[in-house]
Order: sequence, then C-alpha cells, then structure tokens
Amino acid sequence: MQFSANHPILFVLVGIIIAAVLGQSIYFLVKSVRRAKATNMDMTKIKKTIVTAAIFTIAPAVAIVITVLSLSQSLGIALPWLRLSVVGSLSYEAIAAANAASGMGTTLADLAGSISASQYLTISVVMTISIMVGIWLVPVIAKKYQSGLMSFENKDKKWSDILQNSLFIGMISAFVGFVFCDVNRLWSESARVVESKDNLTGEIVEKIFSSTSGLIPVVVMAVSAICMCLCGVLINKLKWKWVNDYALPICMIIGMAVAIPVTAWLG
Repeated sequence: MQFSANHPILFVLVGIIIAAVLGQSIYFLVKSVRRAKATNMDMTKIKKTIVTAAIFTIAPAVAIVITVLSLSQSLGIALPWLRLSVVGSLSYEAIAAANAASGMGTTLADLAGSISASQYLTISVVMTISIMVGIWLVPVIAKKYQSGLMSFENKDKKWSDILQNSLFIGMISAFVGFVFCDVNRLWSESARVVESKDNLTGEIVEKIFSSTSGLIPVVVMAVSAICMCLCGVLINKLKWKWVNDYALPICMIIGMAVAIPVTAWLG
C-alpha cells in the first residue's frame, strides 16, 4: 500500500492526542471557575477575562494556521497540526523539518506529494526529539538559572539587562543565519562561472541566475521586517493598539504573498 501523509489513521491518532490536550484545558478551566466561586471572586470579571483571553488567542492562532498550511504541502496536515497544537514552536517546526529533509539529501519542496514512509518518519522523529530538549531541560536547570539571574540582577541591573538582551539576540541570530545560509551559493557559482573561460554569455547568465533561489528567504525576511516596522509606527504614532496583536500574522501573510512573485522571478 502506498504511503500517504494524509491517511485517515494519522488523523485519528492526532485527533486522540489533541482531544486529550483539550480535555486537560477544559478540566483546569472548570476547576479554576469553581475555585473562583468558592473564594467569592467577582464572576463578572472572571467571565470578562475568559472572553478577552479567548478573543486574543485568535491573532497568534492565525500565524500558527499559516505555518500548518505551509508545512502541509510536504508533510500532510496531520503532523503539522499535531506539532503546532501541542508542544511545537512556530519558528522551530519549519526549520527542524527543513534540516531533516536536507540531511536526507532533499528539500521540503521536493517532498511535496511524494514523501515516503521512511522520510516522513525521519522528519517526525527529528522534530519530536529535538523539541523535547526543552521539556526535560527546564526542570533541570530553570530553577538554578532563575536564581542566578536574579542574584546577578540584584548586584548589577545594567549588566543583567545586557545579558538577557544578548541571549535573546543570540537566539534570533540563529534564525537569521538560517535565512542567509543559501546565499553563498549565488556568490560561489558566480565566481566559478566568471573564472571559467566560457565565453557564452547566455549560458553564464543562466548558470548565475540558477543559483539565486537563496535570495528568496532574504527578500521575504526584509519585506516582513519592513512590515513589522510599519506596524510599530501604527501602534506608537497612530495609537492603533489592536495592531499589536495582529502584527505577526499580518507580516507573515505579506511576506508569504511577496514570496510568490519573487520565486517566479528568481526561480
């Protein structure tokens, strides 16, 4: 039987796991409301808080749905749905899947509609095992890290802020590096062609532009960054506070939309 990333059994298995997670959420919500009533808390405020929290989860959910749809072209719907519904990370999943595919000598784009069972399993294991590091690492080092950070902050507030900002910038740099990792192929191919003695101008140009696909994520990142800056202007200058909750999905959608004509142009 031919393997399918959208086989019904996968949706059944994923549905069971997600149902368990939703069941936990409902259980603790009910327990919290009952506890609030027992302590005579203002139920009007409690209901307002629940409704407000539910409404404001829509914005980040849009960005997550976009990621699920993007990964579904190569991995089907079930796996991305599971990963981003339970323990997955918006910025992590696509990179982990792409790295796993690269390790097998292919790309996510090439796997679209033709992924094999072994490739599917390999990518699933890589995505799952890697994200589990955060699950066991937090209880092991989080308490010591937090106490050490608070002690350092009490001694020197300025350097404590610099340390935390440096850690955040370091994390962002890892993702930025992933965006630029394929750009060197353009320059290396250009240099190789220029150094060759081939005088066929058309062939030289074709070889150079066949390596420009690495510029696509760079262009998408630049456009998304510009959109985020514009969202910041709308929030701070025009006081459009609602943009704060929808800035991420707005920038993602615009960046993905720009990727379509850029990909058609650069190939």
